Amino acid sequence: MQAARPAEAAEVAWLASVTFPLACPPGTPVTTMAAHVAAHLTPGAFRDWVASDRHALLVAVAADGSPAAGAVAGQHLLGYALVALGEPDGASERDALLAVAGDGPYAELSKIYVLPGAQGSGVASLLMAGAVAAAQDLDPHAPVWLGTNGENRRAQAFYRKHGFEVVGGRTYDVGGVLHDDVVMLRR
Repeated sequence: MQAARPAEAAEVAWLASVTFPLACPPGTPVTTMAAHVAAHLTPGAFRDWVASDRHALLVAVAADGSPAAGAVAGQHLLGYALVALGEPDGASERDALLAVAGDGPYAELSKIYVLPGAQGSGVASLLMAGAVAAAQDLDPHAPVWLGTNGENRRAQAFYRKHGFEVVGGRTYDVGGVLHDDVVMLRR
């Protein structure tokens, strides 16, 4: 696991296009997921996050540098995580965090995704540890929170295993379709 480099932005964007749909609720239209990826998970967005002093973008790389299980030729990333320091965009997230953690800023674990072939290998736990450490580097006093789909029980179990608990809910827009998320906080 390492900090992403600007030159990896396109590869991380490709990884996002493969992994983001895995976290969406069953039945989410492919066009909806594709619209979200095209609008928010572009190489330019990843380059901006790498350059930002309010973000930490981490990547998990195949140990030998060879193509990862489930990747296409030339791709070597197994997963990525993004931490963002600041205030939540939505009122429901702000209210939930304020009620249990006090005033911000907060460190949002905005994204953490692993290729299907690398799931269950420990890569996600390594990314989680790196993301929590990166959040501390951004602001040692900022509580770490995340939002995840309310139907994604597997993700919620993973987050609970790493010290997160549900503290509220929010509505999240994926390509113009609203989904119910849970807001989770790591104390």
